[in-house]
Amino acid sequence: MAGHSKWSQIKRKKAVNDQRRGQIFTKIIKEISVAALEGGGDPEANPRLRLAIQMAKDANMPQDNINRAIKRGTGELPGMQFEEIVYEGYGPGGVAILMESVTDNRNRTVAEIRHLLSKNNGRLGEAGSVAWMFTRKGAIRVPTSKIEEDDLLHVAIESGADDMQPTDDYYEITTTMENFEKVKQALADKNIPVDSAELQMEPNSTVPVEGKDAEQVLKLIEVLDEHDDIQNVYANFEIDDAVFEKLAQES
Repeated sequence: MAGHSKWSQIKRKKAVNDQRRGQIFTKIIKEISVAALEGGGDPEANPRLRLAIQMAKDANMPQDNINRAIKRGTGELPGMQFEEIVYEGYGPGGVAILMESVTDNRNRTVAEIRHLLSKNNGRLGEAGSVAWMFTRKGAIRVPTSKIEEDDLLHVAIESGADDMQPTDDYYEITTTMENFEKVKQALADKNIPVDSAELQMEPNSTVPVEGKDAEQVLKLIEVLDEHDDIQNVYANFEIDDAVFEKLAQES
């Protein structure tokens, strides 16, 4: 399994504490506001906003917070003006890193990201330097305790999913960006519980890292992910599962 996918699972487990939950709320609020700014405040007509609202509900965000974030995005309420910027760079061992950010001050954000990268044996790259190594895909996670693998696989493939892989706690269904909503709807029609559903960047190929490089890569990904302006971090590292689990527990 690609390192960034495994990191995503561990990140979800870490999200249970209050400090981390507050940070998640901040990032989701930004995503809702930007989605509403770009596509309007009606989730039925704005797939990105609909997905962001579902993420907010999955995180148990109060409805009032969701409504205010939408109204800030549409201009009905005053608030900060956000913009989306994608940063690209490299980590230890030549790992490619893609960082999706939402910020109200691009000069501050790029300076802080450059500092985090250089401090952790990485460097900021030019626009387009690593984006071509990734493809946006849908990732849908279904708890393994809720359905048999063969039954879920049948529904997933019939509705247009590309792949399905079991992990410790979840089946992870991968779709193209175009089939993402279709597969989600098929699961809903069958009353199959979904733990999370999101669009994310998948690496087209991976770079194996080990030893000190592996340790530094995980540390770098974690500090980037914890930055308030960074919504998502994607990387193409591959670390042996046993080593990954050990390092992740220590981080």
